[in-house]
Amino acid sequence: MLNMKILVEKHVPCQMRDGVTLYADIYRPHQEGEFPVLLTRLPYNKDLPFYSHRYLDTHRMVQNGYVVIVQDVRGRFHSEGEFYPFLYEAEDGYDTVEWAASLPYSNGKVGMFGLSYYGFTQLLAATEQPPHLQAMVPAMTLNDWRNNSLDKGGKFLVASSETWALESVAPEELRRKYGDSDEYRMLMEKMAGYYDRLEEWYSYKPVQEWPPLKELGAAAYFFDMLEGNVTDEMAQRMSILEKYHQIQLPAYHIAGWYDNLLQSTLKNYMELKKQGQAMQKLIIGPWGHGVFSSVIGERNFGLRASGDWIDGKDDLTALHIRWFDHWLKGEETVLRDEAPVRLFVMGINEWRDEQEWPIARAKYVPYYLHSEGKANSRFGDGWLSWEKPLLDEPEDMFVYDPANPVPTNGGGTLYAGVQTMGPKDQRQLEAREDVLVYTSEPLAKPLEVTGPVQVKLWAKTSAVDTDFTAKLVDVFPDGTAYNLTDGVVRAKYRNGTDQGEQIQNEILEYTIDLWPTSNVFLPDHRIRVEISSSNFPRYDTNVNTGDTMISSNVHQTAEQTIYHQEIYPSHIILPVV
Repeated sequence: MLNMKILVEKHVPCQMRDGVTLYADIYRPHQEGEFPVLLTRLPYNKDLPFYSHRYLDTHRMVQNGYVVIVQDVRGRFHSEGEFYPFLYEAEDGYDTVEWAASLPYSNGKVGMFGLSYYGFTQLLAATEQPPHLQAMVPAMTLNDWRNNSLDKGGKFLVASSETWALESVAPEELRRKYGDSDEYRMLMEKMAGYYDRLEEWYSYKPVQEWPPLKELGAAAYFFDMLEGNVTDEMAQRMSILEKYHQIQLPAYHIAGWYDNLLQSTLKNYMELKKQGQAMQKLIIGPWGHGVFSSVIGERNFGLRASGDWIDGKDDLTALHIRWFDHWLKGEETVLRDEAPVRLFVMGINEWRDEQEWPIARAKYVPYYLHSEGKANSRFGDGWLSWEKPLLDEPEDMFVYDPANPVPTNGGGTLYAGVQTMGPKDQRQLEAREDVLVYTSEPLAKPLEVTGPVQVKLWAKTSAVDTDFTAKLVDVFPDGTAYNLTDGVVRAKYRNGTDQGEQIQNEILEYTIDLWPTSNVFLPDHRIRVEISSSNFPRYDTNVNTGDTMISSNVHQTAEQTIYHQEIYPSHIILPVV
């Protein structure tokens, strides 16, 4: 069928249960017959190839015997209704799946695909259990809208939340409100001015008065979230955290070590695998959000790392076709013989199959922080070893100033372009006095770290509330220091919720979740851990007053003390394979 002609139908209407009409573009084989349907539902304009096709060759899907439907979600571009992120996607997804199954050229079997927002539209639709939805491929996606903007630890994801609202949501809202008018053009000029200076606007506080959106009168949901105006009923509709048991479909989950939604994608896989209702598969590449290149940040992982040539054998479109051929066409494939997990091991730059995630054979090994009391910067005396600290080892101190936070430098980010994400040389940041640096001796043999990483930190602060951050770094023989993964904890949420405990001037234990990674530290490389109190603008700066930059523009400095002694053995826990 690969030489078939493709028939394209634009702006095909689909009516929802409440009378709102959504519109889709349909790509289908130009021949008689009934075919399975592959559906994606997105808020980014079905007419733009970057979003409607992006990392997949949807034409190749059609040539392999599928109808491909790309739909604008409610309130976006050609579709009617009011847009509110994720609020209507479960019900609208159900209605669209059943409509797609009823089309005269459909054989009644529907699969869903898509990344990020349109990865989550799949999962939300699946919670409603539309009878004709048979399989899905949710890539780099969410499980709870709030937790990927304002997480349970009280941290606000400044740059990604503000960028998405201004860049992705606001322009279409303004177009729908003002049409092709002088006022619309004036507002778009103003928006462009804000966007061109976005790095400066990330620092604006209080965020709940953020001028780029306030003055445009756009993205009201953004302020609802910050001001607590999202009701419990709304929040439930925008989450699957308590609905995994309702999703009983085979799903192929696509993740990236440097994706800002890595943690939620992995949780989706693990929770659905736990249900045992249907086959779940997982692939994790050395990728960033929507970026499947072999080059990310400042590292090249080799051509076989690319989503266009996975291990020299496959590509992402072929992966989708093979998955859907199995579930929608009933074709015998190798899926049942394949390992459920495939991951890319950085350092040795190789793909490997695994039977589970996390890897059961990994041993969680503590590496302890040490110093003579001056671990400030990479020029200090901090070191890392598996030997526990002594009784009287001196503590380290630094001053955290919210007005001069440690800048974000790579990692699992998503804001102002893909150049912000991935592995980057950390040495410039490690020259700061407010960054504590602990480095191992050069390794004599390879050491593989694959799985979730945590830091156990004993610390004291002079503030009533503050943050502590940690970063795992691979130091090359020439001194180049590439970040692998990082994390942050807010003091008053250190036990998951604000329990009103005394924090100021108390030595407390903090657990910092650095998210998972997979990397082999090669011989002559060194393992490094950075400890500080900020990573901005990936996360909001803690103003150290007990308030936040969401609602306050007042801040003060904090004196931070990090302990590494026999009774306070601060360490990183590495999953050693």
